[in-house]
Formats: sequence, structure tokens, C-alpha cells
Amino acid sequence: MPHDLTDSAETALTLDLTSSSIELTRAICDVESVSGNETPLADAIAAALAGSAHLEVIRDGDTIVARTNLGRAQRVVIAGHIDTVPLNDNLPTRFETIDGVDYLWGRGTVDMKAGVAVQLKLAAELTDPRVDVTWMWYDHEEVNADLNGLGRLAANRPDLFEGDFAILGEPSNSQVEGGCNGNVRIEVRTFGKRAHSARAWVGENAIHKAAPILDILAGYTPREVEVEGLVYREGLNAVGITGGIAGNVIPDECMVHVNYRFAPSRTAAEAVAHLEELFAGFDITVVDLAEGARPGLDAPLAIKFLDAVGAEPRPKYGWTDVARFSALGIPAVNYGPGDPLKAHADDERVALSQITDCEDALRAWLTAPIG
Repeated sequence: MPHDLTDSAETALTLDLTSSSIELTRAICDVESVSGNETPLADAIAAALAGSAHLEVIRDGDTIVARTNLGRAQRVVIAGHIDTVPLNDNLPTRFETIDGVDYLWGRGTVDMKAGVAVQLKLAAELTDPRVDVTWMWYDHEEVNADLNGLGRLAANRPDLFEGDFAILGEPSNSQVEGGCNGNVRIEVRTFGKRAHSARAWVGENAIHKAAPILDILAGYTPREVEVEGLVYREGLNAVGITGGIAGNVIPDECMVHVNYRFAPSRTAAEAVAHLEELFAGFDITVVDLAEGARPGLDAPLAIKFLDAVGAEPRPKYGWTDVARFSALGIPAVNYGPGDPLKAHADDERVALSQITDCEDALRAWLTAPIG
């Protein structure tokens, strides 16, 4: 197992795509790329791929696309984001062993630079894949959807999204997670009348009026919904609450921020309608809305992929960019190293065996004959 690499400042300028996927993961993790600061890593990726004669390399902002043009009958899109959530004393990376399992510890190891490293290595090495491949590494995934590099690329170069199947390298313990839940956030408001708290009877307390909203949330039973053989678990939760003016003033407004993760059996519009029914009589504002994605695991390429990975597919409970491909009619799955429970965690770490397992399975699938 490797324990030492070149200085991280040097790796920010040069990525060695001939190194192992484990070494490459460490190298790109040590290039800090919190959302908004992806340029150094994007520069390094573009430079590392520039000498690959079998790839057409395209750049859109800090999104790098590399694709083969071999005239194959089918094309696969394989994508991963290069940004991370903010650091919390978890760079530079380090190797550690816990209960006999070897890990690489540090920000981005799970979400999702281990997956990106595997993709980069395979993109450089697989000069003759059995399908044409479009590789995408994009910026601004961990922030507001309107900044998402994949969304920007789809608007600027929709032709790059042509494909028969897509894989997103989101952490999935190197198992296949089909589709994803949809996501909607709403603000539910109550209103009252300000007054001096010593004479509260003169006013109307908006915070007190929010109690029924919390009762609805506390009493709600989330659904478990089977979609194409996978069971998706929904969730409805308050994720924030604001209200109050001063310690001696009866508040005239209160807002409960509600997040609903809904199964891909519902459209986003149906999810909003469900919330409007639940909170009938309250003022509701939709502040974020994203469609889910059905699994699409019956596509021929998906079936071959499942065979290559050799695992039973699972549902993806969170929202991921597979939904963007699903909306274009392209079946898409999540597949990457790392435990999703460690994504964004201060002790974020990926098992080294998952990195190599993911590389081996993707390599086998992309080089095996496609029936």
C-alpha cells in the first residue's frame, strides 16, 4: 500500500494518470477544490489528458469532457463532480487502518474524488473500449443547482449528452444504486400581529401558530415505495425554523423550512401538490425543486453492467445528477467507491479495496463484448 506521494503543491500542477487509482485519489484530494475553487484541479485534469490521442478533450468553464469517437454502435456517459464541501481540518489526506480495513482519510475521498480518480485512470488507459465513452468531470455540484456545471454543460453543449446509458460516480460502496429520490424544499409561514410582550393579548403570536405545522411533521409516516423492483424510502422533515423580532416583542411572522425527499414514482409537481394538501391553509413557498429518476435497470447496457459488477442493485435515497440524464431519456445509475454515510463527514474516508473494486468492475465492463 502506498504511503508517500509527491508534495501536494506539486500535484496541484501535475497528475500522473499512470499511477494507481489509490495514489491518484490521494493526489486529487490533496488539491483543495471546495465549490468555487475548482479551477486548479480542472487545469490539472485538462493538462493530464491533453496527450491522450484517443480522446477529444473539451472544456466548459471548470468542467472537463473527454470522449472517444470510435464509431461504436453505443455510447456511455460516465460523470463525476470535482468539487467538495468546505474543509474542516481534514486535508491533507492520510492513510489509516481501522479494524483491519485500510482507508484513505480526508475531504473528498468519498464524495467523490475516489470515483473521479477511477474514471480518470480508465479514460487515459482504455484506448479501445467496446462502446464509445464520454467522460465528464464537472464543477459546482455541492452548491445551488443553478451553478451546477453539468447543468451548464447541458445548456451549452447538449450534443455531449447523447448516450445509451450513464453512470454517475457518486459513493455507493462500489455497489449499484439505481435512480434517485426527488427533492423539494418549501417554506411554510404563519403570520400574526406584533405587540409588547408585557401586553401579549394585544398581538397574535406567529410562532405559536406554527405548532400545527410541527404536529403535522411529527405525525407524518414516510412512504416506502417500490419502483421497478427497488424500494425507495421517503422523508419529510423540518430542517429549519425562524421567527422573532426581540426579546420583548410578540412575533408577527414565523417560517418553518421543510424538506421532502420523494420516491421517483411521483413527479416534482405531484410532490408539491402533496405538500400543499398536507399544509392546506398555510402560506407555502417552494424554494428548491428537483425531479427524481427511475432506475432504468432494464436497459440492455444496464443489465450488462449489473452482471459485470456482480451485485444486486439498490435504491438511491438522496438526489443525484442521474436525474439530469433520466430527464433526457438516458437510463442512469450511481456507482462509485465510498460509504455514502461518510460523505461530508469530518472523518470522511474511503476503503482502499472499494477504489480498486470499482476500477476493476468498470474496466471489465468497458472492455467486454457488448451483446
